[in-house]
Amino acid sequence: RPYPDERAWLIFSRCQSTTSSPAPGSDSGEKPQRLRAIDLARKVQQQKATQATPPPVSGSQGRVTELKRFSLQLQNVHPNVLAKHLSRSVLYQDKDVVLINKPYGVPVQEQSGVTSISSVLPVLSKIMDGMKVKSESRLLPCLSLEKGSTGTLLLARSEEAAEHILTLDRNNQVQRKYWVVTVGVPVPSEGLIDIPVIEKEVPGPQPHFKMALSPCFRMNETGDGLTKLRRHRQAHPAVTKYRVLDSSNGCSLVELQPFTGVKHQLRVHMAFALACPILGDHKYSHWNKLAPQKLPARVLKRLGLEQTKIRHLPLHLHARQLLLPGHNNTDINASCPLPKYFLQTLKRLELTFPDDKEDE
Repeated sequence: RPYPDERAWLIFSRCQSTTSSPAPGSDSGEKPQRLRAIDLARKVQQQKATQATPPPVSGSQGRVTELKRFSLQLQNVHPNVLAKHLSRSVLYQDKDVVLINKPYGVPVQEQSGVTSISSVLPVLSKIMDGMKVKSESRLLPCLSLEKGSTGTLLLARSEEAAEHILTLDRNNQVQRKYWVVTVGVPVPSEGLIDIPVIEKEVPGPQPHFKMALSPCFRMNETGDGLTKLRRHRQAHPAVTKYRVLDSSNGCSLVELQPFTGVKHQLRVHMAFALACPILGDHKYSHWNKLAPQKLPARVLKRLGLEQTKIRHLPLHLHARQLLLPGHNNTDINASCPLPKYFLQTLKRLELTFPDDKEDE
């Protein structure tokens, strides 16, 4: 016997017989498998993985994540794929101009590492010209839009047409209207904002530059009048007409019409002049820091979002309409349907607009 101790041998024998004896009702020909240490470790790991699985996201949160994924896909797709997508979103075209519906998150001007609209215009021109081998047609961006905005983007078919459009714009003959969702309700409900805009450096742990207001007047010490200030030489005149279309749940749908084309003009005027930042504007919702937009609990609840995930919320700035004087006394008047995420936000905030039939 391998065990000199009789008591130890009996314990070993009982363990062997218990392990090898078949369970009641089971096939006596099959031996049950012993649970090995590695199997136990794997089982524990599986249980931990199951417990660590994040809870399912809400419908709105899922749509925000999906929009971010789709935007990144558009920026990194092959130029031919983006060009084909843009060819399906043409709103108007003639021998001089083309109007397309710019998708969210795709830059107009070329940027390193991403596919821009400018970089695919030669391919888009060929597609619109029937893929002719010897096609000499061109497309040039005019009145550019920001990367985070959507809507009507004007393209010229020649240098002459582009210069003509820029001349019209300088003379305020091109009428552009934007729709935005704001956090807050502008007071009064309509008006004209005439406050110059200037670029300033924001000091702090993360120094950065932002566009800011450079007012020409300020309240006097008695508070019953205005004192004129010296205009800063680097400030740009900026004029925006606004009109509230609807308000609900602490937010508003506002129509904006710029009369100047200063960088980030609409965002700065809404955030700093009216104290109603555009929904999803993470840059101008704060002045002294770089952080995601802080939304009231009421708005978060209506949108079905969490503040910790708000950084993925897109900018709700849409180039809704463009009116351009055409040849032969015929004006070009193009309206662009709202993107899906914009419509979903309006629905959740219970905001309505005049011609909703057009965007169903």
